[in-house]
Amino acid sequence: MSTTSLILLILLGAAVVLVGWIIAVYNGLITLKNRTQEAWSDIDVQLKRRYDLIPNLVETVKGYARHESETFEKVIQARSAAMNAQGAAAKADAENALSGTLKSIFALAENYPELKASQNFMQLQDDLKDTEDKIQAARRFYNANVRDFNTKIEVFPNNVIAGQLNFKKYEYFEIGEAERQNVQVKF
Repeated sequence: MSTTSLILLILLGAAVVLVGWIIAVYNGLITLKNRTQEAWSDIDVQLKRRYDLIPNLVETVKGYARHESETFEKVIQARSAAMNAQGAAAKADAENALSGTLKSIFALAENYPELKASQNFMQLQDDLKDTEDKIQAARRFYNANVRDFNTKIEVFPNNVIAGQLNFKKYEYFEIGEAERQNVQVKF
């Protein structure tokens, strides 16, 4: 075998390894991107469930607390804003605002003992709590996928391929500053 043939064989082998590596990196990026999109879809499912529960909750509370229309309007506006928000950051802000307005609905129950005793209200409250727990779990799953994807596109040498193929970082779905504060319990 001549030296020229050996050099060509080595170059061909290196090219095959390089192409194989590029394909592996690309497939890994696509897999992580799809997992991240699936995780976002899980969040959407739970948010839709919450959006569907809110009108029933508002109507139930209205039956007991008719003169609290300002509170109901705030909840309805926050729900609408959350449903129309685009992007993870805007969606997170809108969802945090909605959570704050929902707390005001539950605070009303303290002023209306017959509302607190209502089976319908209690069931809606339990359903909403269950949905909030599922949203929190979906958010953790989504953020873990975002972390993995963003790390994969930022580390060298993957960042070279990711940049050439126009992969962009995803935003985290984070809770608001008010949610991070410690709850004060007063007796």
